[in-house]
Amino acid sequence: MLAAMQMTTDVSEEVTILSLDGDLNATNSRDVESYLSNIIDEGNRKLLINLDGLNYISSAGLRVMLMANKKLKNAEGELKLCGLNDTVKEVFEIAGFHMILNIYVNQEEALRDF
Repeated sequence: MLAAMQMTTDVSEEVTILSLDGDLNATNSRDVESYLSNIIDEGNRKLLINLDGLNYISSAGLRVMLMANKKLKNAEGELKLCGLNDTVKEVFEIAGFHMILNIYVNQEEALRDF
């Protein structure tokens, strides 16, 4: 049984923080992509995605992260990720995404670097 995806948004200073909890997979990636797209379309240019509660990410989930990064770069914004557990971190590393996305150990570290 796959865990349902929970998304919560918070704002710290000028940074929009999206926390994802559960599994990010083909079943819910379109919902997450749409949610992220709306956040960016609303004018948010500093986005931190906290993956502290993420248990699993599929290739569809990785694509969502790339889309958000590209959309923000095109809008002269910035995307940072934090809180990857060992399993999620390994998926990012195997895919080479750790070399193209800004990944931080925790939220505090990522916020300091905006």
